[in-house]
Amino acid sequence: MRRHVCPWLPPVATATSGVLPSLAMSLPEPMRRRLSSFSRTVFVDSGSRAGPEGGGRNVPDNEIVSSLPLQMSLYFNLCFFPFWWVSNVLMLQLKYPVLPDYYKFILVTIVILTSLIEMIRLYLGYMGNLQEKVPELAGFWLLSILLQLPLILFLLLNEGLKIQPLERAVNIIFIMFLAFQVISAFLALRRMVNQLATRFHLHEFDQLGDDLSSDKLAWKKRRMEASWVVRPPIEEISSASGGWGSALRA
Repeated sequence: MRRHVCPWLPPVATATSGVLPSLAMSLPEPMRRRLSSFSRTVFVDSGSRAGPEGGGRNVPDNEIVSSLPLQMSLYFNLCFFPFWWVSNVLMLQLKYPVLPDYYKFILVTIVILTSLIEMIRLYLGYMGNLQEKVPELAGFWLLSILLQLPLILFLLLNEGLKIQPLERAVNIIFIMFLAFQVISAFLALRRMVNQLATRFHLHEFDQLGDDLSSDKLAWKKRRMEASWVVRPPIEEISSASGGWGSALRA
């Protein structure tokens, strides 16, 4: 898979190298294989399985399939998350004495989990979208829809947490970010996986054509060699015909 930064991304999307200093880390290989298998199962269109006849010849090898809306959303989400964290911590400190004991434990646990998940989620989103890595982007999509979205919905809808207006406002904005990113990441994953499937089918057809051409050339060569072995030389044919002619005249 290609590893390059999209040249057409605006400064708002590419100016985050200072925020994320290193993108050299990668997922463990077993997890990458499972996420790749999941992506091929979920995000591949049925038309991309039909081979080059379905229009795959029109897909250039250097086409960029990264999502600009998703990258802009990730950038603004990265800028918004510290404000969300500070707001929730301040509101937690304000209402902590009046909360029941079990809600205290639940709320502290959710804030810690949400913070850890968000750092991992944004990292995978940047890696997957900018460098067009399907396993990382699939991990970002799964974290968003299976973990982060339910946690923020719990903070937004559970009135037993004594939700303050500031909390409600920042959680609504967070939900909007997550909903947009789930949809845009799904579309980006479909484009990436379909492009990879098309390239794979094209490579198979090209390799099959090369094998057929080499087999045909080898068959022609063997046929020519066999014809030279079976056919006697011209000198032997002429000498034999001369010998039969003299014998008949005698």
